[in-house]
Amino acid sequence: MLQITFFLALWMPKSNHKLSIKEWSEDDQPREKLIQHGSRHLSNAELLTILVRTGTPDQSALDICKTIRSDLSDDLTKLEKLSVDQLMSYNGVGAAKAVAICAALELGRRVQKMPSNRRSKITCSYDVFELMRASLTPLNHEEFWVLYLNRANKVLFKERHSQGGMIGTVVDTRLLLKTALEKGALNLMLVHNHPSGQKSPSQSDIDLTKKIQLAANQLDMNVLDHIIVAQNDYFSFADQGLM
Repeated sequence: MLQITFFLALWMPKSNHKLSIKEWSEDDQPREKLIQHGSRHLSNAELLTILVRTGTPDQSALDICKTIRSDLSDDLTKLEKLSVDQLMSYNGVGAAKAVAICAALELGRRVQKMPSNRRSKITCSYDVFELMRASLTPLNHEEFWVLYLNRANKVLFKERHSQGGMIGTVVDTRLLLKTALEKGALNLMLVHNHPSGQKSPSQSDIDLTKKIQLAANQLDMNVLDHIIVAQNDYFSFADQGLM
């Protein structure tokens, strides 16, 4: 019986019809998969497919999303930098779909930025990276942030100190330390981003860190680290012995 089926399959004319997502088995449909197994079990392309919803006569929604994922090397930090117009450059992605994707990404960023009921305690450089990555990785310009900590290294206050261009931003040490005094901070964490994705510090980054560190010491404060956020990676001055 298996042999007959095999030979019939060889002789039957092949169809160019591509199954739509609705025609797939229920286990393979992204929405059904999410309902049954949870969102964590879906790939990036499958999650994106739920937002795109429909495809074209030539491509399923999943095919479109796989193309987007491939172009971005499956890097979600690149996806969140795409504008509505850039998303619409993909065949099958109209304004409504592009807006839905941008809105979903923005909601995700806002959730990550929401303050916890408990103060975040900084125990290592990675804690700072995790706390700041949602604010800094989508940006195409540099921003300089400061985390003001108490003696136990719990975050009392965090603020964007300055915003600049593609390759730099201005930092006013006096204003930074004035805020530290007002907030009663004893320890400081400096954070800024490199939109280029290059995580190594420039000489000006090194000089600025030393300047702030010396000034803080005069007020009996400690600069514990300076973190450079670069896409999905980061550089820690303290981890590299530069503090």
